[in-house]
Parts: sequence; C-alpha cells; structure tokens
Amino acid sequence: MEFKDYYDTLGVAKAASQDEIKKAYRKLARKYHPDVSKEADASARMAQLNEANAALSDPEKRAAYDAVSAQAAAQGTRAGGEFRPPPGWADGYEFSGGPARANRADADHSDFFEALFGRAQRGSSARGFERGGTAAQRGEDHHAKIELDLQDAYDGGTRTLSLRAARPGPEGRMVSEERTLEVKIPKGVREGQLIRLTGQGTPGFGDAPAGDLFLEVHLRPDKRWRADGRDVYLPLKLAPWEAALGASVEVTTPAGTVEVTVPAHSRAGRKLRLKGRGIPSATPGDLYLEIELMLPPSESDSARSAWTALASAFPEFNPRETKGD
Repeated sequence: MEFKDYYDTLGVAKAASQDEIKKAYRKLARKYHPDVSKEADASARMAQLNEANAALSDPEKRAAYDAVSAQAAAQGTRAGGEFRPPPGWADGYEFSGGPARANRADADHSDFFEALFGRAQRGSSARGFERGGTAAQRGEDHHAKIELDLQDAYDGGTRTLSLRAARPGPEGRMVSEERTLEVKIPKGVREGQLIRLTGQGTPGFGDAPAGDLFLEVHLRPDKRWRADGRDVYLPLKLAPWEAALGASVEVTTPAGTVEVTVPAHSRAGRKLRLKGRGIPSATPGDLYLEIELMLPPSESDSARSAWTALASAFPEFNPRETKGD
C-alpha cells in the first residue's frame, strides 16, 4: 500500500503542537476548499487535507500514526512509496468514537488510513440526559481494528486481545496504555464485521452507562487460502496426469480434510466448487478449489527420459496454439 506522510501534507513538523496542526489545516482548507478554490486539483487536495487532519488532530490516532511512521522510516519508505508493514502493524490500537455509516461522504479515506484506523468513524456517540435532577452523560464509544485468522471465522471461540490506547500523560504528552480483554469471537465472523462489547468504552458521567467498544474484524492474509465475503478460495495443486486423467485427492481446508474428485481434462485455473463449505452462517459460503498444475523435476536421467517419451507421444501438440477452451 502507499505510505502517507500526513505531516508533509499539512506542511508541519513532526513535533508540531496540536494548535499548530489546527492552524495549518485551516489555512490550507481556505485555499483548497472546492467551494472557493480556483485550483484545478482542489477537490483532491482537500480530500488529502481532511485525511491528514483526521489522523493528526486526534491525539490517539496521531500516536498510532507516529508508531507506524517510525516503522516506515526504518524501511526507508517515503511518502508515496510502497509500504510493506510487518505483521500486526496496526493491530490493537483503540480509538475514541464509534463506527461510521458506510455511506457517509466524509468516510472516503485512503487504503492506508483505513488499514491503520479501520473504517472512518463518526466520532463521539456520548449522549446527555437527566436522571434525578443531575445531568448525566453516556460514555463515549470506542473502536479498534483487530486481525483474526480465517480459522477463527470457522471455529469461533474466545480470544485474548491486547488493545493500546493513547491518553494524556505528564506535561500533556500522550502516553500509551494497554489493556487486555477476553473476547468471544462468534462462529461465522466475516471481513469488516463489527463485534460490539457493551460497556467497554469510556465510563459514563453521573449515573449514565459506559460507552461500548466496537471491534472491526479483518482476516489476516494467509498463503493457504483467502476469503471473499463468505466464500473461501484455496489453490489445489495437481500433477499433470491427475488433471488430465482425473483423480481423487485429499485437500486440507479450514473446515478439515476433504476427499475431492478431480474431473478428467481439468485445466489450470479451473475452479471446483464445494457448496456450503465456506465461512459458516445460516446461509454458509462456498469453498472454491483453484487448480494449479505442478511439474515434476527433470534433473535425473530417468526423469528426462520420461519427459522425452511424453513429448514423443504428442508430436503435434503445440502449447502456444489456442484451440477452444
């Protein structure tokens, strides 16, 4: 993904105060706001400014971004460069504010922003009300992005999660605070789903209840398989003769080992569908096996002789000609 230098976007130093960030944003917003700007790229620049301000004006998000920026600097990555973060780079940061509606206009942020902070947030959800003549206010909701294995989506269960939140420390500087939670992962959880933990947000004021914590689920990349909605895809590696003649093979899937019948004349790229073996739910997804052909080695004399005999058996075969499917 493309690394974003939010400090450079706003034209401020990394040590800038919150007040300096606010002033820089307001100055640039007056210049590039589409309603008043005559710049050709005003809309795009304004979107960049809004994203940078969203990251740096919130002390919690800024602390998380600074940690990620340090990782990027260690890799020699600059703004606009390809950033390959280490595993779990953005896991477990906890921010104030509940989840936003997916169709909000101000929720259009870059992949980099959403990878770090989760989907755009709507901010505070605290609500004031009167109880017994005393003003009370519900605590603010929090959100965090967590990564789970695809196996968790199949099995569910309880997981121990560590969340890091920034809070004002001595002299007003932000310090990191960590807490550990036991979280029940529902069977069938999918990419982007929100798990709500009631009462795990900011404590309420007076007799009002605490806010909630929303965990936004992301499935950890796995070379063995990938998910698309509730459907799951995994490669099925076959020898040329298995694909040509058909075979019965054992395949390891997130749901366990299954016996699969490979039809004769199967080609690379063909998908074999196992209905209902995707991510579980009332209407479960499907499992798709994507055929890949693997060639045996040809280092030994006997192997080379076998390949030569195969070539002799198909003298008119030309793999660079396309005839039908």
